[in-house]
Amino acid sequence: MIDGHVHVVGNGSSGSGASLSLRSPRHRLLARVLLHSIGLPGSALRGNLDEVYRDRLLEFIDESPLSHVVLLAHEHAYTSEGRLLPDFGSMYVPNDYVLSLTRSNPRLLAGVSIHPARSDAIPELDRCVDAGAVLMKCLPNCQNINCSNPAYRKFWERMAYHRLPLLAHTGGELSLPVFNPRFADPVLLELPLQCGVTVIAAHCGTRSHLFDPDYLPQFARLLEKYPHLYGDNSGMQTPFRSAHFRTLLSEPYMNRMVHGSDYPIPVSGFWSALRRTITWSHWHETRRIPNPLTRDIQIKQSMGFRADSFTRLTDLLHGGVGK
Repeated sequence: MIDGHVHVVGNGSSGSGASLSLRSPRHRLLARVLLHSIGLPGSALRGNLDEVYRDRLLEFIDESPLSHVVLLAHEHAYTSEGRLLPDFGSMYVPNDYVLSLTRSNPRLLAGVSIHPARSDAIPELDRCVDAGAVLMKCLPNCQNINCSNPAYRKFWERMAYHRLPLLAHTGGELSLPVFNPRFADPVLLELPLQCGVTVIAAHCGTRSHLFDPDYLPQFARLLEKYPHLYGDNSGMQTPFRSAHFRTLLSEPYMNRMVHGSDYPIPVSGFWSALRRTITWSHWHETRRIPNPLTRDIQIKQSMGFRADSFTRLTDLLHGGVGK
């Protein structure tokens, strides 16, 4: 059982190189809400965030039924010409920090993050694969990555050569500043798919708020065309994304679903109970589970997500994890 979507967060307090830059009041408030949801005080943002966040996450993993979790790095935003945009974005998590965490615990797997416009993108990709990376994660709308840009073809071909899957955010985003909302469209993932990359569309193109476009139909059309496209059900216990659970429990989606929590995004079955994808009694039962990773699994099992959705990543991650 693998959780393929777990975020690492830090402020560099341990020398990790991670950083947080919460410029807007909304993002500062949201950061405190996220910390509160995992039992950490807001004061950790200015303190030893690296250590307390890491330790709390490891506690939850140890107490969960998960065999592995994929820890995700977070890349800077760049221009399409490869120029760093240092004043945009609210967080950065280096690949080396995630790789170092995974070397210390066999249940932890490295999801690296590399902007394909970087001048050293392909050498960095090769280095991370050699160091044990199991997938590459990007947030196209937040990191300014137009995945359909022909200039990135060699990067996608190199990923296909390594058989390294791409986990790409699709649909709206509320937790991080958005650079270009158009890049949330899963249709833009067609170039890496054509290059032979196994692609996991995080959130399946669903909307994060009322005025987001709904890209689920585009995702469905791509599923029919590309057998190596998948979707994850991460971060969907929210007012708007939860509306799509009933659809994702049907075909053709169910056979292509993989499990992800989107930790530390809060997990509650309230919206699922309201939409009748779980019963109110199941919601009350899951409320009593203090571990958010376990709570997320229990809610999704109650919904009807099949056992293979929790283990499918075994066959998709680089290196055949767990075999």
